[in-house]
Order: sequence, then C-alpha cells, then structure tokens
Amino acid sequence: MRPILPVALVYMILGGPLAAQQAADAIAPESGTETSAYALSDRAQAAMAARDSGDPVLAQDWMVVAANPLAVEAGADVLAAGGTAADAMVAVQAVLGLVEPQSSGLGGGAFLVWFDAASGELTTLDGRETAPLAATPTLFQDAEGEPLGFWDAVVGGLSVGTPGTPALMEEAHRRWGMANWGGLLDPAIALADNGFSVSARMAGSIANDAERLSTFPATAAYFLPEGAPLAAGTLLQNLAYANTLRAMQAHGADAIYSGEIAEGIIATVRHAEGNPGVLSMRDLDIYEVVERPAVCAAYRGLDVCGMGPPSSGALTVGQILGISGQFALDILGPDDPESWRIIGDASRLAFADRGRYMADSDYVPMPTEGLIDPAYLEERAQLIGGDRTDGFMALPEVSPGTPTWDHAMLWADDQSIEFPSTSHISIVDSYGNVLSMTTTIENGFGSRLMTPGGFLLNNELTDFSFRSHSNGVPIANRLEPGKRPRSSMSPTIVMQDGAPILAIGSPGGSRIIGYVATTIIAHYDWGLDIQDAISLPHAVNRFGTYDLEEGTDAEGLSEALEALGYEVNIRSLNSGLHAIAITPDGLMGGADPRREGIALGQ
Repeated sequence: MRPILPVALVYMILGGPLAAQQAADAIAPESGTETSAYALSDRAQAAMAARDSGDPVLAQDWMVVAANPLAVEAGADVLAAGGTAADAMVAVQAVLGLVEPQSSGLGGGAFLVWFDAASGELTTLDGRETAPLAATPTLFQDAEGEPLGFWDAVVGGLSVGTPGTPALMEEAHRRWGMANWGGLLDPAIALADNGFSVSARMAGSIANDAERLSTFPATAAYFLPEGAPLAAGTLLQNLAYANTLRAMQAHGADAIYSGEIAEGIIATVRHAEGNPGVLSMRDLDIYEVVERPAVCAAYRGLDVCGMGPPSSGALTVGQILGISGQFALDILGPDDPESWRIIGDASRLAFADRGRYMADSDYVPMPTEGLIDPAYLEERAQLIGGDRTDGFMALPEVSPGTPTWDHAMLWADDQSIEFPSTSHISIVDSYGNVLSMTTTIENGFGSRLMTPGGFLLNNELTDFSFRSHSNGVPIANRLEPGKRPRSSMSPTIVMQDGAPILAIGSPGGSRIIGYVATTIIAHYDWGLDIQDAISLPHAVNRFGTYDLEEGTDAEGLSEALEALGYEVNIRSLNSGLHAIAITPDGLMGGADPRREGIALGQ
C-alpha cells in the first residue's frame, strides 16, 4: 500500500496557503464569479448557461447530471469513451468527494437505484452506513436519560457510522461496469494532485461552518489554513486523498476497510477530543452493501420506483403521489392554492406514517406494501377531500394511519432530526442503463472529522432517534448495533410500461421527499419540461408549517395558504435536484439552478 500523507501536511508541501492563493490568482479571471472558479471546458460552460437560463440540456446517446461541473466532466468523459452508468458514477463520486466534501465522499454512504437495459430489471443497492457493534440505544442520551443537544452529538466521533460509499462504488462497478476500475479514479487523482479551484459554494459552506470546522486540528488545517476559511478561487490540493485513491486503484474498496487507511479512520473516531466514538476495525471488516428490491408506487399510470427501508424516500414519495393522485391537480395547476393544500396535506399524512412505521426493516417489521396500497392511500385521501365539512381547509391535525400488514406491532412516533446536505447523481448511458444515486455524509461536513486519508467522516448515527422509547413504547428508528439509520434520500426512477422515463433525486434533509414528489407532479401533471419542473419555486409541508421558498413566486402563496389554515414560513429552500427525462425524442437533462451542478450529454 502506498504511504498516506496526513492532511495537516498538505499545505506544508504546497508551501503554505499563500502559495496556493497566489497560484489561483495567476490562473483565475479577475471577475471572481462562480463560473471563474473552475477551469471548465466550453461544453460545461454552455451547460451552466443553459441551467441559468432555464433551458434543459438535450442529448441522444448518454447524459450525466451531478452537483459539480468538474465531477460531471469526469463522468461525461467515461460515458463518451463507452463506459456504463456504473463506470461514470465511480468517476463522478470520486471527484465529488474532493470538490464537494461538505456533501458526500468516501467517509459517507449512498443509495443507488439501477435499471438494467439488458435484463429489463430494476434493483437497488443499499450503501447506507451502519451503527457500530458497540453502539447502544442510549448512545445519544445523557446520564439522566435525556437526549443530547444535536450539535453536541454531531461534532466528533460519537456520530460516525461505518462508511458505505467505497463498498457501493466497487459493488456497482463489479455488477455493471465495463471500464478499468483504476482508470475511473484517475480524474479525481489528477485534481487532488494538481489542485482544483475552490467553488463559491464550497467556500460559502466553509465560512458558514468555520467555528465547528475549527474543532479538530486536521480539519482546520485543510479548510481554515492560517485560521481563515478557504476563499472561492483558491487552488487547493489534497495529496492525502490522491494517495487514498491510488490505494483504491491497487486494492479496491478493501483499501478503505482494512490496513493503514482503515486504522486511520478508527484512530480519528476513537481519539476525537471531547467526543470520541465507538467505531471499530471489526465494524469496517464486516460491512456489506445490500441489494434490496425497489419499492414502486402507482401514479397516473406510472410506477414511481426507489429505495425502500432503511430509506423512507420511496415510501413517502409514493404516499404523497398516491394521495395527491386522487385529485385533479392537472386541472388546478401550480398557481392554484388548492393544489398546494392537497399536496401539503398529503405530505403531512405521509410524514405521520413515516414517523411511526419507517426504519431499517432488517431490524423492525414494517408494513411496506400496506403503506403504498392504493386502497389505503384512497382512504387517506378521504381525509383531505371526501365528506369534509370545513370548506376544505387545511387538516387541523394529522396522525398515522393503520396500513394493512401481516403482523401486529406497536411503535411510538420518531424524534430524529435531519439537516440538509447530501448530493445526487443521475446518469443514462449509451446502452440504455439508468442510474439514480443519492450520496451523503449527512450534515454539512459530517462529523467534522478529517481522516489521515484526506476525507471527512459522516455523522449518520444522528439520523437515529435520540430517544429509544416514548411513554414506554419502542421507537422503530431507535439506535441498535449494526442497524442502518432511517434516511430521506429518494433516488428515483419513474417507469412506464416497464421502461424508464425519468431518473431524479435531490439533497435537502427530510425536505428531499417533498422536492422529488412536487417535481414529479410538475413534470407529469403540469406539463413542465424537466428543467422548468426543477426550477419551480418550492413549497414544502412536512409537519404542518408550510415552508415557502424565499425570493421566489412561492411567496405569493403565503396569504392564500394562511387563509386555508396553515402557518407559513418563508425561508431558503436549497434543493439540488438533478434529473434526466427519457423521451421518444431523446434525453432531456435538468440541473438545479440553486446549486452549481450541470447536465452534460451527447
């Protein structure tokens, strides 16, 4: 195995951050715009212009959409050379872990939905992190049994679960890849060795989280050289990350789960000053990616398919669509507050079921089929319409339903917290394979722990409920050894007559579910092209309060929604939707203008 350079030495090797900034100044245009933060090809700049002008990107053969132009370019090169969607994903993810480390990387986990053109089959791979074997249901409770404060739990080793992304990358490539494994990591290695220009988004994320990033020396040395947050346009190298990827070229994912890099992970977690964790070499050694059947919900003659438990994504998106689908949203349209009353209350009903029933089905029994049974969703829809006598105001309150299942089980409502971060990748290759993958380290910058291998570690354990019971009744999403925490990640492939017609997903914490569901409604009910559907101002309701996207036309719904009985909160809603529509005329890609991703195709 190649020697790994500690991240804290990176700037010493470079000659310090001033040298990095001077190098960046020498190559960066004076404008200082976000576009100038990259050394981008003409095709990437054209894709950025299309995104910003609201135009979808069109292609005939292949397409990739992801959260950073440098990552998209890496994936596009793989596809142009005849690689599969699985090959391209490996290249994209490796670059994202370098240029968008606040959102995903080798220290995190992911869910992947795959349509195989040769077999016509749809399946999913679960690369979610697992709880350490030494973890207990009271891990995030104090001596009196009360939940810790969220940030007290997140920052440090206590929140770190066993990473799944490296194993998922390798497993997807083993099943569906055609290109040489080692070559797929070359673009990320070159960027890590030679330096990449820090994007405006990465710089802003660092500045906003500077206090927490300063907690640990290795993390601070990388993101806050000489005590100051990295500025947009800074040329940044990560030689430790490059060497980690070289180890993966030689040894595959085993390079992360055993040997020197693995030992560095465990030492980082267990020796985290002030908040050590319990992850062990045994946890890394036994980690496995799990293949699971896709969960598909019917909607308007389509099958909306995604990741089942431990994700709540496919079930909750399916419930929102299944309930909303009982109403004529296509006639009402996006400007009618009645559409948003229906979608909002459908979402509230779905989130009530989510909080009661959804968790890792390897550990708790779940009424998976019952939750998306059309008869059950029709019954739930009656709460919104039906024989209501209140003039179709917002539901005053919601509670979980009683879906059909084959064994009784009593659960209490969950009390976990999810903050927005994460990243999404959609890919269609020239062979007709389709990939939708959402990847994360959970909160922005995860646990804030940087390993000697040059990547951050997740804080996924805080996706579990901090309480194990409520009023003596167990909570389905309580922490247990080896268990995978419930997630809202919603990588989705929409099928029609057995063929894929849309790949979509988003970051955004538990609002991911609403972002994906309403974009599907906008595209198929309201007839918006996929870029316009992604760009549609957000209105999201999970627990009663309607969040409306600040600075957009969604603010105009405020008065009408308040008149319907909702509390309204106008706030930033920073999704990162990336989608590819597969049409008889070719591929149509859209990237979220709220972030810096692009779509590229040929």
